[in-house]
Amino acid sequence: MKNNLIFLDCTLRDGGYYNAWDFSEELIQQYLEAMQGANVDIVELGFRSVNNISFKGACAYTTDAFLSTLRIPEDLKVSVMVNASELVVGGVLQSHVLHRLFPNPAEKSPVDWVRIACHVHEFNVALPAANWLKDQGYQVGFNLMQVADRSNVDIIALAHDASAYPLDVLYFADSMGSMKPVQTQEVVSWLRSGWSGELGIHTHDNLGLALSNTLCAIYAGCNWVDSTVTGMGRGPGNAKTEELAIEVAELRGKPVNLVPLMALIRRHFSPMQKVYGWGTNPYYYLAGKYGIHPTYVQEMLSDSRYVEEDLLAVIDHLRVEGGKKFSLNTLEAARHFYKGEPQGQWKPKTLFCGREVLLLGTGPGVQTHKSALEAYIRIRKPIVMALNTQSSIAAELIGFRVACHPVRLLADCEAHTKLSQPLITPYSMLPDDVKASLASKEILDFGLNVQPRSFSFAETWCTAPTSLVMAYAFAIAACGQAEKVLMAGFDGYAGEDARNEEMNQVVKLYRQASGAAPLIAITPTRYDVERQSIYGLLP
Repeated sequence: MKNNLIFLDCTLRDGGYYNAWDFSEELIQQYLEAMQGANVDIVELGFRSVNNISFKGACAYTTDAFLSTLRIPEDLKVSVMVNASELVVGGVLQSHVLHRLFPNPAEKSPVDWVRIACHVHEFNVALPAANWLKDQGYQVGFNLMQVADRSNVDIIALAHDASAYPLDVLYFADSMGSMKPVQTQEVVSWLRSGWSGELGIHTHDNLGLALSNTLCAIYAGCNWVDSTVTGMGRGPGNAKTEELAIEVAELRGKPVNLVPLMALIRRHFSPMQKVYGWGTNPYYYLAGKYGIHPTYVQEMLSDSRYVEEDLLAVIDHLRVEGGKKFSLNTLEAARHFYKGEPQGQWKPKTLFCGREVLLLGTGPGVQTHKSALEAYIRIRKPIVMALNTQSSIAAELIGFRVACHPVRLLADCEAHTKLSQPLITPYSMLPDDVKASLASKEILDFGLNVQPRSFSFAETWCTAPTSLVMAYAFAIAACGQAEKVLMAGFDGYAGEDARNEEMNQVVKLYRQASGAAPLIAITPTRYDVERQSIYGLLP
């Protein structure tokens, strides 16, 4: 029997990504009682961090003072996690950060265990932190992330490196949720080639294999396992404590009391899961299969702008381009999606100079006021640019289409090839796979440089604060020295939707930029622009 198994629960640490680690006192106390009943050995109650740039709850810092307010059962050990990125700066271990994080020795602290989460490139620099923590009396574990794509030679070398330091346990994480039991067994055997001490695994559930991989690791030689209540964790989440507790109890031959845990789930964690939506689905499955960081999927699922085509297109793009490290800029996109310095071939000035431009947005206002808009176009003959694949207006009245947001562009490639209008897009800067998808399309190549809080206008490219197509279209009009820009179908979002503020910030930055063309909304809008009525413009 596996009587040497150590069972760690890290719900309040890993789950805190959803609620900014702001768990109620009631929840935490019930959680501690539930963990005792489930025969959990160690509870990782949160992070220790020196970063304080936005509001986060107590479990983001898990200070000794906070822990001292809790009624922690005597047979539960307490752990905190430290990100190695806070300890390693410029390839150098920052010893003073350790002093700030752990001002008290272990004998004067409620903390028993410290786990340090490391990427491979941080591992060797961070390892000496184990010496300092052991001198302070703490038990020390290192959690090695993203090892699934490392060779056996790399993994064995890392294990040898760890063996030179006084670690109490070496963990590895299936960070992308891409591992299967056979690969799990291989990684355990490779680590065992260079490391003879305690060995643990932290699994993710992209492929629905978190529990299977955990159990496989136990039989392969791991004696530390962890999990979270209902699998609460970023994206697809982790192995579920309520399931792993049953398996561990069977392996130990020791009864388990799940009543407090199931009451905790019913009262607190099931309602939270309905709100935040962690747990695997086909998108996380694909991300795990292709080794893509699950936070890409998590971010898109939480943003109503992204529909099914968007998610699938982004996953397919990241499968080719690589997405092992999450970056909001990669998702939002242009800095990584658009390659190199801004460049283009087409000059908007050749067509737009002194002309009136009508932008057709994707809001319902275009369809609602279709007849008036079509009449205006026939009479006044403005240059008409439709954003993305907007097709409410008669096709012969649309002069150009404009697209640049990588998510939408990836999703709409096939549709664009079937639309008759030339497409204005940063073609020279696109990855080869997207260029190939647009090979049959008439393209006007206009470059895009994304810089926060910035608009500027050149002949064949622009700088914009975002890769949202609205900002790109505004910049095209300015670069072309258009007389003014009429906006139709820029309805905005209902209620207090935060996206209205995001769009209004783009509008504000544009209006402040030198050379910006005047903006006038001619159908209903929630944006802060000058407003007129399309009906008042008609004879």
